[in-house]
Amino acid sequence: RVQLEESGGGAVQAGGSLRLSCRASGRIWSSYCLGWFRQAPGKEREGVASTCNTGDTNYANSVKSRSTVSRDEAENAVYLHLDALKNDDTAIYYCAAREGVLAKLDDRRYEDWGQGIQVTVSS
Repeated sequence: RVQLEESGGGAVQAGGSLRLSCRASGRIWSSYCLGWFRQAPGKEREGVASTCNTGDTNYANSVKSRSTVSRDEAENAVYLHLDALKNDDTAIYYCAAREGVLAKLDDRRYEDWGQGIQVTVSS
């Protein structure tokens, strides 16, 4: 399986930016995607962004205009940069991995998950 470790969360001011990192290790597939998901208190987990080593990338509508997902193939890492933070961005953010070529945002498609990292946005 793939091990995933997130970093970069914490408390940030509304309107600010954050950068989350996720490093993958273990049995990584030749074609794979790394996705970011989040779960806010009392809400279901939702997809935020995903990118595959095929180049396919996908964003949720809620973040599309203010986020960038990138990857470092040499480090097996993926990064999520999120601007113009809102209180609604407060959530636990998870990194997940799946074998495949399309950047899906359906969490049921992902096989391995990180522990999650808290992001708290305050006004």
